[in-house]
Amino acid sequence: MKTYFITGTSGFIGSNLAKRILKENKNIMVIGLDNMNDYYDVKLKEYRLDELKKFDNFKFIKGDLSDKNLINSIFEKYKPNIVINLAAQAGVRYSITNPDAYINSNIIGFYNILEACRYYPVDHLVYASSSSVYGGNKKVPFSTDDKVDNPVSLYAATKKSDELLAHAYSKLYNIPSTGLRFFTVYGPAGRPDMAYFGFTNKLINGEKIQIFNYGNCKRDFTYIDDIVDGIIRVINHAPEKKKGEDGLPIPPYAIYNIGNSKPENLLDFVNILQEELIRAGVLPKDYDFESHKELVPMQPGDVPITYADISHLEKKFGFKPNTSLREGLRKFAEWYKEFYINK
Repeated sequence: MKTYFITGTSGFIGSNLAKRILKENKNIMVIGLDNMNDYYDVKLKEYRLDELKKFDNFKFIKGDLSDKNLINSIFEKYKPNIVINLAAQAGVRYSITNPDAYINSNIIGFYNILEACRYYPVDHLVYASSSSVYGGNKKVPFSTDDKVDNPVSLYAATKKSDELLAHAYSKLYNIPSTGLRFFTVYGPAGRPDMAYFGFTNKLINGEKIQIFNYGNCKRDFTYIDDIVDGIIRVINHAPEKKKGEDGLPIPPYAIYNIGNSKPENLLDFVNILQEELIRAGVLPKDYDFESHKELVPMQPGDVPITYADISHLEKKFGFKPNTSLREGLRKFAEWYKEFYINK
């Protein structure tokens, strides 16, 4: 039986990935780690976790990535074959007011994972990076061949640092590692700090929603099922270990964009969202949407556009997202009604 160690298992991407793996593989043991912090509603994390606890081949450990002794003990006891590091302190704006959380989780926590992979060798380390590493990149679509040396938020800087650390460990200790730059992931039971979720909460409460950069923003919204499909394709294909002409290892290291490769204008996105919320019965049919939206300037740390070039992932693994924005927001609206309205 293979053992997968997934950090951030009660998080949005982590829980969906673990659920898919557990559903499809009876011969894989999944060890999940999460600190269950209150960055957003813990009840949502508990809901995701309850879904995973239905599987016999799942074990959950409550703990923090920055606890080096805990991480080492997990590797010592379970000796994971595959490590998928999705635990991180997320959010661009939160990083401006709470920098400590990002250093502890995204830097020290990831360092602990790399050290454990060094002393307890694994078949493949897959870790979450972010589209935020592209900063204010003017060239679109964003390619993994582009330079990413000018982050515009601490969150982005920590994710770029993770990529550099992974490369160094891959080179020094021959650890097969793959980084995934995620582009605006959304869907049912997602993160409440994401725009579509926050907008929905505010509209229900009759509050105004703020649309940044006066609506002149584009985001490469990627549905959760497409993200999970991409991760699974990558997990099964670790970068090959090779030696260079000097006899030393060539780093078995790869980095990929994982997005929808179809940026949507924020105003169009908001219009589709409110149509689907009305359709699902979350908002009344006569909802005065226009009076509840406000166009405001760009916020610190934000960028005007995200747009993924996924050609590398497509060529190598046949990855192609197939969920339209309307279809994805419809599923979110239907879930929201069940979770929040019908309870």
